[in-house]
This record gives sequence, C-alpha cells and structure tokens, in this order.
Amino acid sequence: MASFGDNIPVADARTLFFAQKKNLTLRNPKNESAASSGRAKIEPFAVNLRYNRQKLKRQIMLKLPIYLDNNATTPMDPRVLEAMTPYFLQHFGNAASRNHPFGWEAEEAVDYAREQVAKLIGADPKEIIFTSGATEGDNLGIKGVYEMYASKGNHIITATTEHKAVLDTCKHIEKLGGEVTYLQVNAEGLVDLKELEAAIKPTTILIAIMYANNEIGTVMPIKEISAIARKHGVLVFTDGTQAVGKIPVDVNKDGIDLMAFTAHKMYGPKGVGALYVRRKNPRVKVTAQMDGGGHERGMRSGTLNVPGIVGFGKACELCRLDMEEDTKRISKMRDHLETELLKLEEAYVNGSREHRLPHVTNISFKHVEGEGLLMGFNKNIALSSGSACTSASLEPSYVLKALGLGDDLAHSSLRFGLSRFTTEEEIEYTIKAISETVLKLREMSPLWEMYKEGIDLNTIEWSAH
Repeated sequence: MASFGDNIPVADARTLFFAQKKNLTLRNPKNESAASSGRAKIEPFAVNLRYNRQKLKRQIMLKLPIYLDNNATTPMDPRVLEAMTPYFLQHFGNAASRNHPFGWEAEEAVDYAREQVAKLIGADPKEIIFTSGATEGDNLGIKGVYEMYASKGNHIITATTEHKAVLDTCKHIEKLGGEVTYLQVNAEGLVDLKELEAAIKPTTILIAIMYANNEIGTVMPIKEISAIARKHGVLVFTDGTQAVGKIPVDVNKDGIDLMAFTAHKMYGPKGVGALYVRRKNPRVKVTAQMDGGGHERGMRSGTLNVPGIVGFGKACELCRLDMEEDTKRISKMRDHLETELLKLEEAYVNGSREHRLPHVTNISFKHVEGEGLLMGFNKNIALSSGSACTSASLEPSYVLKALGLGDDLAHSSLRFGLSRFTTEEEIEYTIKAISETVLKLREMSPLWEMYKEGIDLNTIEWSAH
C-alpha cells in the first residue's frame, strides 16, 4: 500500500488516491525502474504539482460510478488511514490505562489529536469532547444544556431547517416539558435576525442554529446570531457538521458556546466526532447523557476510539492546511456544474448563492420527478434528493418546503456535493448525463408538454382517483 507522508501535498495525495483506485502503475520520475511486474504497484513519491497534473491527466481515465454525495459522507483521505493504522495493530492500548506503555501511547495519541481538532476551530484542546459523531454531539449539547440550566429556564430557539438530529432532540425536550420555538427561514434558507431576537424570553437558555445546511449549503449568520444571544445572556449551540473543515470556523470569533461536528464529513473515519464546549467567557457546563467511568472530563463516558480519534485529528489537520486550495478548486467545479445545468429550461438553484458552502449546489428541474431523475443515472452517479438521514421517506424535503417550494419542485431537486477527490472529468460526465436524462424525461411528460403549450398548470383542477 502506498505511503502518504506529511511531505506529500494534497494534490499528490489526490494523485495517489486515484491511481490506487484505477490500479495504475506510477513510477517515481527519478527511478523509472521501480515498477514491479504482476499486479500494478503504486510507489510512494513526492513530485512537483506541474508533473503531477500533466502526467495523471493522461493516465487516469474516468471510472464509474461517480460519487457526488459528499454531504452524506466523504471518502477517507489515504493520509488519514495511514495515521490510523498503527493504532489498530501495534499501539492498541486503552487511553484510560495509566499503568503501562500501551495506555500511555494511546493517551498521548488522543491528546495530540485533541490539539489537531481544537486548532482547526480555534479552540482550547480542553474544550474538545470526543463523541461517536455529530448526532451524539447534538444530543449531548442540547439535552446537556437543557438539564444543566433547568433552574434558569426551559426555552430553546431553533429553526425549521435544522438537521433531524437537532429537530428530534428538540421534540424530545418538548415531551419533557420544555418549550421550543421553531423559526421560519426565507427563500434562501436564512433566519430573520429580528424574528430571532423577538423570540427570546426570560426563560430562554439556548439558541440552536446550524452553521451550514446539509441539503442546500446555506451558511447562517452565526456571528450575528451569537451577538444577539450574548446581549440577552443566552447560550449558542451550532451543528457545525457541514461547515467545519470546508470553510473557516473560529469558535471565538464566531461567539459559539457549543458546537457538534464529525470526522466522516471531512475525509475522516465514521463513528467519531466531537462536541466543543466553551470553558470561559462564559464557562459552559452540560449534564452527561452517558454514565460510567467519567471519561472526557465527566461529560461523555466510554472507552475512547483511539484509531478513530487519531484519524479525526489527522483529517482536521489536513483540512486546516489544504482548505484554501480545496475551496478554490472545488468551488470552480461546482460553479461550472451549476452554470451548465442551469442552461436547461426551468432549472433553479435552491438556497442562497451568496452565503453557501463552496462544494454544494441544490438544483430543481421543474416538471421532472426527482426520483425518476435518480433512477435515470444512479448506477453511474451517486447523488441525493435530500438528506441521507431522511432519504427513506417518500415525502418531499422539509428543508426545501421551508424555503417555500411546492411539492413539484421539492420532489424534482438534486443535491450535488463535491469533494477534494472530485475530478473535472467526472463533472463533465455528470453534466452530460443529467442534461440528457432531464430532456428524455420531459419528452415523456404530459405536464411538460402542457407547459410548453403555454397552459398554466396551477389553474387546472385535477380529478381525484
């Protein structure tokens, strides 16, 4: 297996990733005889960016299926896997074992990863609580604050477009007797700051607004929300799952008190995440939701997933170092994809085009059934018509409905999520495949025919069967 050391830049890691995927033989340019016979072997190498791009563009052919569902999960960066591997085999100790070298090694690795995670978001390492993922972080942050600050109040403010991990947690709190205000959003998916401030009561203890939406990519004005919250002495929790590692997030500059995020949305492993909990100005406390052992400063008991945490730390480090380059490259491809698909008639971008993540676009194709669209190319292109956590539902996306879209447009939407491993060739293939599928489905659609004839479909009374 190829070795991905710290000296290999992201472009070269991307090279090795795809070379491995295509089962190609790549030779070190300084040692052309390094290739072995038989099964293709990938030699570790660090070459300049110009050589990398020219050489690989000729060698790597498009391979299907294409993965463009990176809001659901991302492929692990090979450099992350390399960092994790020793902690499965050689350094397998329990980080809570304080009496021997195996435990000391594991604890040291966790401490270093905690520093890597904290550095990405501008936090103190002691403010990072490791969890199993963002859903656990959402539950611990919201339920933990609700229980800890029950003597002050029981009112929470959130938005209708939050992830189900937040909405379902708030529903649970309502069953316990808590009060939750669900703010509406505008057509771009943004909350109204005046409405938010007007919703604050003497009993309000928490504002829970996500940093960036998982379906449309809209980035919320977290800094402004935090300023309002501070003025009224209310804590701010944000689900940072889609934002952290993709755009700059600084918990101090943004005024965030608690934030949940996860590794597998930033090229790390599944099953590990973190909850940031502010230690000063103000010092925030949460009531533990899991008992047994008092790990993670008493907030989250359970044996630490050392390999996962090491991978999480490495993923955060890579995102911090490569974010600017990734953003330029990915947003350029996203914009090209969007521009070409919007050349189709009656195609619309959902959400804000100004305040959004660089790797996401959500597009509706009017008079085309979204599920039919997916069936047209889902063997070759992995896309989503909404959140992975609600994809089993036949109901239209509640996020798109909250923007004011009707069922027809909400059902005809596709979410595109690009990654650092997405290629220009994949984007060109996707543009062609989706355009052809939309045109083909519209040719068979009586609704499209009526639209083209100038009939206003909203004026038609449909008979029920």
